[in-house]
Amino acid sequence: MSFINSIYISLMRKRLKAIDSYARNAEDIQHRQWANLVRRAASTEYGRSYRFADIRTEQQFREQVPIIGYPELQPYIERLMKGEDYLLWPEKIKWFSKSSGTTGTKSKYIPVSKEALAYCHYKGGKDMYALYMRNHPDSGVFKGKTVSMGGSLRAWPDNTQVHCGDVSAILTQYLPFWAESRRIPKRDIAMMDNWEQKLPMMAEATLKQDVRSLMGVPSWILLYLEKILELSGKQSLHEIWPRLELLIHGGVSFTPYRKQYETLLGPSAHYIETYNASEGFFGMQDLENEDMLLMLDYGIYYEFLPVEEWDKEKPQAIGIDKLEIGKNYALVISTNAGLWRYLIGDTLIFSSLHPLRFRISGRTRHFINTFGEELMVNNADKALSAACAETGAEISDYTAAPVFLDASNQARHQWLIEFKKTPDNLQTFTVSLDAHLKDLNSDYEAKRSNNILLKQPEVVPLPTGTFYAWLKQKGKLGGQHKVPRLSNSREYADEILKIKSMEDSL
Repeated sequence: MSFINSIYISLMRKRLKAIDSYARNAEDIQHRQWANLVRRAASTEYGRSYRFADIRTEQQFREQVPIIGYPELQPYIERLMKGEDYLLWPEKIKWFSKSSGTTGTKSKYIPVSKEALAYCHYKGGKDMYALYMRNHPDSGVFKGKTVSMGGSLRAWPDNTQVHCGDVSAILTQYLPFWAESRRIPKRDIAMMDNWEQKLPMMAEATLKQDVRSLMGVPSWILLYLEKILELSGKQSLHEIWPRLELLIHGGVSFTPYRKQYETLLGPSAHYIETYNASEGFFGMQDLENEDMLLMLDYGIYYEFLPVEEWDKEKPQAIGIDKLEIGKNYALVISTNAGLWRYLIGDTLIFSSLHPLRFRISGRTRHFINTFGEELMVNNADKALSAACAETGAEISDYTAAPVFLDASNQARHQWLIEFKKTPDNLQTFTVSLDAHLKDLNSDYEAKRSNNILLKQPEVVPLPTGTFYAWLKQKGKLGGQHKVPRLSNSREYADEILKIKSMEDSL
């Protein structure tokens, strides 16, 4: 173990013991988070409205405080951005993360408090490196640089004391010295908002650095790495960065990209998935090739909505003590940035309860259930990965949507896929995808039975750059922006097919 690694592990030893205690003390830890949040916010406008001072139990909290989405939160956000204080959290809020979990035209602005920045987001970063160093004591990550893919930050036009942008940009702007000294490129490049200019400038600024790790959304990192290879004229990243060892990723499922990264980074590279969203840092892989560990003491209180509650007028959430392995839950959070029983939109499946380990299964809005098939994103990712392995294909990006009964009476799922490497036989790929979806999802299998309700899926290959062109058209290039994987409507699919049609006609 190197000297710097031993020092870091020594400093984090007490913290690592606290993380290890999650397995046996999860309920107590979460109860303390809840009690502190409710007590601290009792004097805020929101706390007075829902009588936080009178709340004594978690059950009373669930009965007294409603589950909300962004429409209910938005009036408070607008007032905070105009300069009002102490509405949701007892602190002046000057940062707002522009949420980009979907590509809808309406932006969401999520409050980021000083407390959330220090004791949630940055605490998560320190914990992640401590766990990685414990698992890989001979790592050389701290001896080199980390390339961080982030977004932009700018002052709010109506109140220049307030700044808005991707959560990654807020984190980059206010990084502690120990992290900033290792991060590249410089802030003036890292926080550019024009991604078509930013990617080549990032490549030029980092090409000759001693890069040991990469951090960002997998799809955007791939574009950056392509620029690096193009600029260098090399065939392999190891010719450029021989000591590159780690990819820290999040934002989208890594499953469709894993094969490409294993080719690019080689067999000795390590991967850490994190769940660091605009609303908070929720989880990370503490062990390689395991699901993510739910981080319990970051100033966040977790609740979960079972599938059967999603469409109810007054949905009933449960705490961590009622979770079951293998079930889909929508995530509900209360945080030290003033989100109260906020339905974040992500769905999780737990694979372990002691400790609590999970994987992101999709979004409450991003699934296909037009015919009762209940197809979630994790099913899609796994099936596509398996079909790629069987046919030698590689995928850059994809989305899928239903095709309702049309003139040919063919109700089906339509998969729009941008291939990095096209399968030799598209029909073989389609059959494989269909078979794996049946294996993974019994509801899908039932609806596909004998081709009575759902016909075989349709796979539409897209020209390279189609999704990029679509995101650019939507004003959603870079940062945390991503393509929605599944949709119950044809809004996204039809927009993308129009771009394909224009490219085909050229």
